[in-house]
Amino acid sequence: MEDIFRVATLQDYNTRLVVLTTFILGLASGLIGSFLLLRKRSLMGDALSHACLPGIGLAFIIMVAAGETGKYLPGLLAGAAITGVAGVGLVMAVRNTSRIKDDTAMSLVLSVFFGGGISILAMAQDMPGASAAGLEYFIYGKTASMVMQDFWLLTGVAGLVLLGSLLLMKEFTLLCFDEGYGKSLGWPVHTLDLVMLALVTLVTVVGLQAVGLILIIAFLITPAAAARFWTENLKKMLLLAAVIGALSGWLGAAVSALLPRLPAGAVIVLTAASLFLLSMIFGSARGVLKRALGHARLKRKVGRQHLLRAVYEIQEAHCENESQAPANVPVPFDELSRKRSWTLKQLRKLIQRAGREDHIESFDGETLSLSESGYGEAARITRNHRLWEIFLITHADIAASHVDRDADSVEHVLSPDMVRELEQKLDMRTVPASPHPLNQGESLS
Repeated sequence: MEDIFRVATLQDYNTRLVVLTTFILGLASGLIGSFLLLRKRSLMGDALSHACLPGIGLAFIIMVAAGETGKYLPGLLAGAAITGVAGVGLVMAVRNTSRIKDDTAMSLVLSVFFGGGISILAMAQDMPGASAAGLEYFIYGKTASMVMQDFWLLTGVAGLVLLGSLLLMKEFTLLCFDEGYGKSLGWPVHTLDLVMLALVTLVTVVGLQAVGLILIIAFLITPAAAARFWTENLKKMLLLAAVIGALSGWLGAAVSALLPRLPAGAVIVLTAASLFLLSMIFGSARGVLKRALGHARLKRKVGRQHLLRAVYEIQEAHCENESQAPANVPVPFDELSRKRSWTLKQLRKLIQRAGREDHIESFDGETLSLSESGYGEAARITRNHRLWEIFLITHADIAASHVDRDADSVEHVLSPDMVRELEQKLDMRTVPASPHPLNQGESLS
């Protein structure tokens, strides 16, 4: 309990340093990762991180050859940045000079550079008078080894990424959503693309020691993907992605401090994945639960509208004067059951639900009577359906014998403005006659 309190209050110096560093890294990763996700370049971060590995090995070899220890962190990160930029440049060159698509080019660069990096690290370990021990931490991450120098480096990078993202938000937004329109306006699209990738490179390089080159891609993309489930607004998404990334770094590093045998990089990524899973299920904009509830509501709405329209059409069939609205008379249950491809169980369930919504006045098992509000709703639904049918026949050249099913797929989502526009275009205010015969069993749904 004492250890939990010390970690939660950041009393321990090393824990405080690690937690704050990963917090800042998550903030920067979530922010720039959002643009990378919207640009549909998620794999670019993966290619970039793997392209950094040869640079680390080469920088170590060069520093050892110069008489240094080879473990100078800024030198290793500089080497990683150089080969990382070279990898990104190679991807861009392959994409712009051939018919190879982005994903193929990135996959090629990823595998070739990673293979080259492993080979170079193996060569570095065999160098006489040098110890390459610890370089593998750039592959898997070694968060616990961070020092104050790493903290200031990450803080500077995060500030630079934040400043660049805010200053170029309009340009990055256009680049992500409509690159062609930006080109037509004369914007330097390729330059903006390189600037964005430069910011991604900065975050990737400084994040290598925290979570490693294999897991940094998850730290770049997962917070942004999680934020996407909560909002359709770009500014809110950027803010949420930064918060989720920062929270993932904070919680992951804290849990790793409590359980020292668990590597911090892996725990951070698992924490981000947990937040992604929660967002995917409960997200207010695109969450699975919201979509499922919305689908269920739409299914209930469609069933209710089909029931009311079927009752209204049966009442029409019993009306002697076709020019007048049918009377609100009871409808035989067996005739209603033949109107559509309902099972008796489905039909009774629809009637019960319509009764709870005050659309059914009475149902004794033999006949069904609509309430006043139910009759008005049935007339409205039937009118909207036939307005759309007539519009499709007259303006979309759809045969009258096939228009019912086409109209049925649209009528349930017609807005009041669309209905008014149809009324004006067709010059109809009352319920028009059906443009096709209404037979028993027609319009099966």
